[in-house]
Amino acid sequence: MGRLKKQNNSNLSECETLIMKAIWDAKEDICVGDLTEVLRVRFGKDYAAQTVRTFLIDLSEKGYIETYRKGKLSYAHVLKSEEEYRQKLLREEMEFWDQGRPAKLVAALSSASKFSKEDLEEIRRIIDALDD
Repeated sequence: MGRLKKQNNSNLSECETLIMKAIWDAKEDICVGDLTEVLRVRFGKDYAAQTVRTFLIDLSEKGYIETYRKGKLSYAHVLKSEEEYRQKLLREEMEFWDQGRPAKLVAALSSASKFSKEDLEEIRRIIDALDD
């Protein structure tokens, strides 16, 4: 029961999630100054560079990134992909809400949002590929 368990050290806080999203979206190592600017412009978070560095230390301790210096700049390098994190979250949510049953998760998704014809075709392709 994911939510009732003591929070795992690998769970991200809301701020850490925003920072990781910015890092993942960068598609390459990102320096603290650029990361701070992305957080301000894209997410409306006006964090000081030192605050961002503190979050980066926490993310490093959780195994999501590693940091390094290049000249005078500090950079963040991804260790865990966005897809790995998304799958972890989906597994936890599915276990908690849907008794670990993917069909129940899909049913919940279908009632929560309107699928386009293209979405349905893609979902069918994915399901068909599972049979192969």
